[in-house]
Amino acid sequence: MGSVVLSCAIAVAVLMVGTWALSVRLANVSIVDLVWGLAFVVVAHVARAVVDPNPRIDLLTALVTIWGFRLSGYLLWRNWGTGEDKRYVAMRKRFGDKYWWFSLIQTFGLQGVLVLIVSLPVQLAAAGDDVSLGPVAWLGVAVWLVGFGFETVGDAQLARFKADPDNEGQVMDTGLWRFTRHPNYFGDFTVWWGLFLVSLAAGGWWGIIGPIVMSVFLLRVSGVTLLEKTITKRRPGYADYIARTSAFFPLPPKRLPSDSATDGQAGSGKDDTGDFDTKSFVAEAPPAETPPTGRSGGLDSNPGSNGPDTKDASS
Repeated sequence: MGSVVLSCAIAVAVLMVGTWALSVRLANVSIVDLVWGLAFVVVAHVARAVVDPNPRIDLLTALVTIWGFRLSGYLLWRNWGTGEDKRYVAMRKRFGDKYWWFSLIQTFGLQGVLVLIVSLPVQLAAAGDDVSLGPVAWLGVAVWLVGFGFETVGDAQLARFKADPDNEGQVMDTGLWRFTRHPNYFGDFTVWWGLFLVSLAAGGWWGIIGPIVMSVFLLRVSGVTLLEKTITKRRPGYADYIARTSAFFPLPPKRLPSDSATDGQAGSGKDDTGDFDTKSFVAEAPPAETPPTGRSGGLDSNPGSNGPDTKDASS
């Protein structure tokens, strides 16, 4: 157990410090979002290399690799040529000449720690004795597939929506976005609960710390709560979307009195909701000055980056 955790910690530290050094040279901290998903891939492969190959760790490594490469590849495609994310630009202005070392701790260091905590199910499974795959493990695969589908399809739907000039200023409320305001976050959430189930027999119950931490960040810290903390005050038109659509778990949309006047329309009409994070629900340019929020598909100082931006994503 100790050798797996230590090896993973060293690998993540090397990855994060190396990425930080590159970010200093490029003067662009946004590249941390690209390695959020890749960091989990590194953990899975290092954990697998330390132990004897077995069906459970092979399966977990495959699932994590598919998820991590998909997320990092999507963020690379989406962010290519866009410059440093506005969140990091704001922090760079705030800390000035001190930002180069501050970012090592606040952004890269924190993300590294979160990667190691969230990936506990994978590390524990690698160190466990039960290598067979039972019904719970295959249930975990099914849950993972649901989460991966939500994240992948949700990202593709939003990208296609924003690429259409006719959608400028309209709220994305079709497809998966009709049932949840954050299909990408829900996808991350479900992926990691699925991986926990795959690891459960070998890793033990305390591996549940990983998906719990991811869930808390997505729901209460860097995800839904942070992103929507001020959006309704700044963009009143977004209130209808919130009233109609589930914040996180996919549910049938509620019918509002105003819907009777807009039946048959594809979207919710012109709306000044703005691009309030890197996975915005609207197709218009961001305002000139915006406080740092959310994840860019990964977890810059939060999971997601996509993580938990987020992951987004990322958050």
